[in-house]
Amino acid sequence: MGQAGCKGLCLSLFDYKTEKYVIAKNKKVGLLYRLLQAFILLYLVVWVFLIKKGYQDVDTSLQSAVITKVKGVAFTNTSDLGQRIWDVADYVIPAQGENVFFVVTNLIVTPNQRQDVCAENEGIPDGVCSKDSDCHPGEAVTAGNGVKTGRCLRRDNSARGTCEIFAWCPLETSSRPEEPFLKEAEDFTIFIKNHIRFPKFNFSNRVLLQGAVSAQVGEGPSDSWPGPGTSSLTSLLGRPWPSPRSNVIDVKDRSFLKSCHFGPKNHYCPIFRLGSVIRWAGSDFQDIALEGGVIGINIEWNCDLDKAASECHPHYSFSRLDNKLSKSVSSGYNFRFARYYRDAAGVEFRTLMKAYGIRFDVMVNGKAGKFSIIPTIINVGSGVALMGAGAFFCDLVLIYLIKKREFYRDKKYEEVRGLEDSAQEAEDEASGLGLSEQLTSGPGLLGVPEQQELQEPPEAKRGSSSQKGNGSVCPQLLEPRRSGHLQNAQVNLEQLQTVET
Repeated sequence: MGQAGCKGLCLSLFDYKTEKYVIAKNKKVGLLYRLLQAFILLYLVVWVFLIKKGYQDVDTSLQSAVITKVKGVAFTNTSDLGQRIWDVADYVIPAQGENVFFVVTNLIVTPNQRQDVCAENEGIPDGVCSKDSDCHPGEAVTAGNGVKTGRCLRRDNSARGTCEIFAWCPLETSSRPEEPFLKEAEDFTIFIKNHIRFPKFNFSNRVLLQGAVSAQVGEGPSDSWPGPGTSSLTSLLGRPWPSPRSNVIDVKDRSFLKSCHFGPKNHYCPIFRLGSVIRWAGSDFQDIALEGGVIGINIEWNCDLDKAASECHPHYSFSRLDNKLSKSVSSGYNFRFARYYRDAAGVEFRTLMKAYGIRFDVMVNGKAGKFSIIPTIINVGSGVALMGAGAFFCDLVLIYLIKKREFYRDKKYEEVRGLEDSAQEAEDEASGLGLSEQLTSGPGLLGVPEQQELQEPPEAKRGSSSQKGNGSVCPQLLEPRRSGHLQNAQVNLEQLQTVET
């Protein structure tokens, strides 16, 4: 039995099993199935392949470098600084062009500060005192401007005053600006150059942001496009794009970068007017220039490398990153810096400047896609799996929701008894046949005398078995059936013993 079992197991490895399909002639369920197939096919073709380009391998590890330059001149005439010209070296921080730069638009100037003793500002809680013992010598004023000397200075014999400190005196004024200091900053220009590379496909594109060699020159700026309140804009509206390895050095006309401005009629100039950038970000220049703010310039590169390299175009959007609606004490953007000098006696003094302005963050991101057989197969397989989900849904409708669900359920599912159940059934049948044998071996069957039964000719006995409703059973016909059932029961018992061993 063991060898036979191993042989049967080995032979079963070469068996092929196939599914049995039941065709349901139901028009409603059939129509639902076809609609689901059409929807899944439409989703696969339109959304997955045409819109999302599911047949492409994608590289999102963009390598980027940004170079920026700001140009412009402003003139001011104040009581603290007098007449002064402000150029790029004065109002751009840091001086070297990076992806983050700051343009000064407003200033609070405190000139001629020297290291000396003076009274702390009244608005500093840690500097308030009523007697000298409140001012510990050598202790720095928390959130203040200097170190306490140990004296409490009171005005007009008032009960409370402020501690005397050793600091840069006179102290900075705490007043807030009322109007922009550099109003001409709205006409400053920003030059942006961007280098990118997708390492997965070894694709590089050293192109100026929106800068084409064939750009039109001499187009002036326009503030009406895309207009106030518009936070994004796209470029490259049907115009030719240069080779991906061209840059500003390839421009033959030297006056190109000195005369062009980006605008609705000139999408290829890399020079942006500062006021227009603020307006495209949905803000007003006069408001943001007063207390400062943060503007984000987002450059998006979505390159389809199945097309020509010249079709890799940048798109960008402008947005204000700080909370422009908040009017708290911390709103805006500012910082302090100083310029140091020495007088004729060699004593150092400085001019302190609290600068308000606009910080620009240039952020670059993107992706590149190229055909690959692996994502194509994966997405096609996903579509085929969705087809199976549609069939599963229709099965649920067919066997659980419609009126004739029990009929279709009986046709779809077929009950098959196991080997143990078959052996038990055979044993029960054998015991029943044993009882029938005892009945047929007695003096009569179902009230029929034995002598009368034996005297009947074989023809009559065979004929009587074909009659219906006479209530008699022929023992000669019952004998072969009984022996056959006993033989089947014996075989089933042997198979059950084989399975158990």
